[in-house]
Amino acid sequence: MSHTPSESGPQARWTPQLVHELTSGALATPAAANQLVQHRIPVFPCVPGEKRPLTAHGFQDATSDRATVASWWSRWPNANIGIPTGSASGIDVVDVDVHAAGTGFQGFDRARRAHLVTGWAWMLRTPSGGLHAYFLRSGEGEQRSWQLPGKHVDFRGDGGYVIAPPSRVIGRDGVERGYKLIAVASHQPSPVNGNALRNLLDPPRQSRPPKDLPAAGSRPEKLAHWVASRPEGARNGGLFWAACRMVEAGHPFDTTAAVLGNAAMRAGLLDHESSATIRSAYRITTRLGPVNSTGPTRAVEAVRL
Repeated sequence: MSHTPSESGPQARWTPQLVHELTSGALATPAAANQLVQHRIPVFPCVPGEKRPLTAHGFQDATSDRATVASWWSRWPNANIGIPTGSASGIDVVDVDVHAAGTGFQGFDRARRAHLVTGWAWMLRTPSGGLHAYFLRSGEGEQRSWQLPGKHVDFRGDGGYVIAPPSRVIGRDGVERGYKLIAVASHQPSPVNGNALRNLLDPPRQSRPPKDLPAAGSRPEKLAHWVASRPEGARNGGLFWAACRMVEAGHPFDTTAAVLGNAAMRAGLLDHESSATIRSAYRITTRLGPVNSTGPTRAVEAVRL
């Protein structure tokens, strides 16, 4: 296997042989970090026995520059290895947690039956007894990380990171354990749809938009006037629905925040409240499906914060 692949895609960087080398137990973390950067996979050091970054900006400091990585592990030879997930490294990870309060394996099995997680490239047993299912990223689209504490399943995509073998983590019982290889795919790996997975595990609650909500395609000024007129008790909900209209009309976040944010302040909402509500509208509308320039999607018409 070449250590400097000529191709740049995830399948070129992440090979079964590399996965076996990382999980074999034959490499110490400095050698494993060097092996990863030779495959142009960015890494960063984390506290030995823990998941906390040692660098000031965490996964944002990750690099595949060999000199920098060598310097880090020369300074912290026992450091764990952090890998930023998403487009930076070409991998997304579904993290199935095991806690005293519950386990995410039931949710993961539901996703498997729905064929949402069957395209994994390899799977690891985590130090806590949970599961990391790795998927190779395809395309340039962004898939943001998310967490569902109540379901004990997290998605590590853009904006997230994982601790990679041969790192070891100290558990709540004080015992240090590593990551164990469960399987490398014999099937052809395929990407995971993080939004579809979240919708399966945490479906939006049903509700209806207000009857007097301005129609799809209404001008921003009309939506702003409507938001400003909302009475106490209906201000956050009204702002959310008006923001959904703006999202689906194709307006960028900054425009919506400026137009509707000012209207919400006139209605009596604080700036941080209106900003959070508008961000929720963008997050949820995007999560439920492509925007529709002629009106809300059916899923958006039935969502509630």
